Amino acid sequence: MRASLSFGSFGSFGSFGSFGSFGLCILLVAGCNRTEEPHSSGDAQAAALPAATPAQTEKSAPSSKAACVIPMTAEPPHRAASALHCPPDPQGQGELAHGYVVFTEAPGSPRLNVELARTEAEKERGLMYRTKLPDAQGMLFSWGGVEEPRMFWMRNTCIPLDMMFIARDGTIAGILEQVPTLNDEPRGVPCPTAYVLEVNAGWSRAHGIQSGTRVHFE
Repeated sequence: MRASLSFGSFGSFGSFGSFGSFGLCILLVAGCNRTEEPHSSGDAQAAALPAATPAQTEKSAPSSKAACVIPMTAEPPHRAASALHCPPDPQGQGELAHGYVVFTEAPGSPRLNVELARTEAEKERGLMYRTKLPDAQGMLFSWGGVEEPRMFWMRNTCIPLDMMFIARDGTIAGILEQVPTLNDEPRGVPCPTAYVLEVNAGWSRAHGIQSGTRVHFE
């Protein structure tokens, strides 16, 4: 998989005041667990996604443009299973920096401890080869506030995931739920986004997270 994120400018979030110190960066390189293909055709995006609609939120970032938001389906998708056999890890998991993502607009304001992939090696690897992910943890990918359509895949990824595609102002533009394991199909939402957050499959809906929800980073 191929990815290129630069967490260095988290400060673009209104409530991220301290994000500037994270110096985050992320993903997509052939062979990692996610992939960005900026030159691929639109057919590569998830075919079942509904058309993008303007977000109607009371608290929007100061901008003359309406946010691009893809509504979630009313019914949850079929539950994806963990991989029966995970490919062997050729290198072993290294230690990553951590941060927090808070969903203040969701019931109970859930808070996730997220791993931050910053080096090229970390970006290429993502969540590859892991067989479990604690419920209150995730991985955050960032392109330094630069918004573009993002495409991810699940190569060598053994845990089913939800993927939240987040705009520069912290609005969740769309959520891919129950993404199946060990799958090379490119997936994304037809909205420009600056961050992608990966969590356990089903976590988003279980915690009342929806497209259009705003997030904050700590």
